[in-house]
Amino acid sequence: MLDAYRWMVVARVTDERCLSLQRQGRIGFYAPLAGQEAAQVGTALAMHAEDWFFPAYRELAVALVRGIPLRSIFDQLVGNSQDVSKGRQMPNHFGFRDKNIVVPSSPIGTQITQAVGAAMAAQRRRDPIATIAFFGDGATSSNDFHAGLNFAGVFGTPTIFLCQNNQWAISLPREKQTRSATLAEKSNAYGFPGVVLDGNDLNAVYRAVGEARARAVRGEGPTLIEAQVYRFGPHSTSDDPHRYRSDAEVAAARERDPIQRLARELAEAGVLEASADKAIWETARAEVARAFEAAEGTPTVDPLSLFDDVFETRTPQLEAQRSGFAAGAGSGGGAP
Repeated sequence: MLDAYRWMVVARVTDERCLSLQRQGRIGFYAPLAGQEAAQVGTALAMHAEDWFFPAYRELAVALVRGIPLRSIFDQLVGNSQDVSKGRQMPNHFGFRDKNIVVPSSPIGTQITQAVGAAMAAQRRRDPIATIAFFGDGATSSNDFHAGLNFAGVFGTPTIFLCQNNQWAISLPREKQTRSATLAEKSNAYGFPGVVLDGNDLNAVYRAVGEARARAVRGEGPTLIEAQVYRFGPHSTSDDPHRYRSDAEVAAARERDPIQRLARELAEAGVLEASADKAIWETARAEVARAFEAAEGTPTVDPLSLFDDVFETRTPQLEAQRSGFAAGAGSGGGAP
């Protein structure tokens, strides 16, 4: 639990810094996760290294727990020459093959069917793994949600559907999303269990995801988990949440802050003193500052990398385009 608390603090500090950096124009876009740390950290800790993750665009804490260095996260947000996606993806859309984290897409819900397809492949290969798809309450109205859950139910795939119900699909409130009493009960129509839990409770998330994974690898099929949380900040840095919700609503939600909750539990258990807690936050801030400074100071992506990876071997036409681009860029004339 103390390790989980450290991850949650690092995620919150990184989140706060990224919002500030975007407002300063030092990164281009960011989708915050504040308020959802327990749901993400608890889930990531319950999964195994060989499992495959299909995130949306808010799963920063998941990536950190999976072992992605802060520096790699910032390299992607900046889009520098060390960015594994070579600056070709939107900020916040990071993926890491060596950690089985698939690159997310902006279209809502597409990762759900992808997670099911990968799980079907694992079944055929007899790989004892699970796949997990992360999405929000808004994605439960997408075509991919219904198609994905139906396929998972029919074929009994080893898939976990982790819905972080943060109450708002950008500006659409949960009560206008569906007439279902819960989002988890939608699994009933597809023939497998649905679980509703308090997403601010780290232990509840950890247990539920662990049980769902055990079911999956035993061949008992998928599970839909609805982790009820609250998005403290905007949907993204392109959003102004003051236009559709009140400050009082946000203040009430902050009373259930998952980080403060876990800090109280650890203090009551005698494993987190005030001085140690302060040190955890200070260490996190220092780590985040160092990682971003290194990323920001790294050279930008070589413009000629635009022509890499289009084909395994560049065609004559592509070589000609590359040469023309290089000549124009070298003379200051830009692309032809």
